[in-house]
Amino acid sequence: MSKVQVGLVQMSCTANKEENLQKAIAKTREAAAKGAQIVCLQELFTSLYFCDEENYDNFLLAEAIPGPSTDALSAVAKELGVVIIASLFEKRTQGLYHNTTAVLDADGAYLGKYRKMHIPDDPAYYEKFYFTPGDLGYKVFKTKFATIGILICWDQWYPEAARITALMGAEILFYPTAIGWATSQDEATNTEQYNAWQTIQRSHAVANGLHVVSVNRVGLEQNGAMKFWGGSFVSNPFGTLLYKASHDAEEIHVQELDLTKSDRYRTHWPFLRDRRIDSYQPITKRFIDED
Repeated sequence: MSKVQVGLVQMSCTANKEENLQKAIAKTREAAAKGAQIVCLQELFTSLYFCDEENYDNFLLAEAIPGPSTDALSAVAKELGVVIIASLFEKRTQGLYHNTTAVLDADGAYLGKYRKMHIPDDPAYYEKFYFTPGDLGYKVFKTKFATIGILICWDQWYPEAARITALMGAEILFYPTAIGWATSQDEATNTEQYNAWQTIQRSHAVANGLHVVSVNRVGLEQNGAMKFWGGSFVSNPFGTLLYKASHDAEEIHVQELDLTKSDRYRTHWPFLRDRRIDSYQPITKRFIDED
């Protein structure tokens, strides 16, 4: 297909897992009613962002993939004829957990999952306590409407991840996300951080000549200490914003993407053609020491 309608669901969450799931389903229906063919939900949408603390009780939020949430979403995908991108807390086995996104095709078929590769450990983002780094590698999924690549939140900052996924044939890069700012920070810092977050992802669109879709959560959490900044957006292959959500409201938006534009941008700005793959071996080193 040359054109595809992409739905972004930016929403707030509560401590009630089933309530969040049903809310996401309702908003997926709303996106489908607006014409969406692929619907992307935000990172870990069935719960509050629990990685703000190291609490063993939070492991009870995890589930198998495929499992209850993917079963429920599969039925919705089949009913509506839409692809659903669902970011979930995966329990792989006893004591082994991942931050994982499942992809459900428009006929309800489970196409597989991507496990988050880059795991942060920062104040209020203690993800290494919960998640084992992904071991499935980078992935693309051939859905009914497009071949899509999935990366998750902290993966956003790594051009290598975007490049590899693009080289695997992704026509669109999706980034389910949970990121915000501390309410104790000054406004200038908040603005600078959001701009950096958006800029790095728009650069992936430019460098790889494809559309980037980033879907973030919104609202106050951690008893008001963290404001998830929303700002979900869609970038075309030249880094132009086609859509940007607000910073303080839930939004469901459907954006048409013309996938044929990748060929035009890649032809006129042939970054892929001019890659010097013979010179990139040093990138596999942690740091290039002089000795």
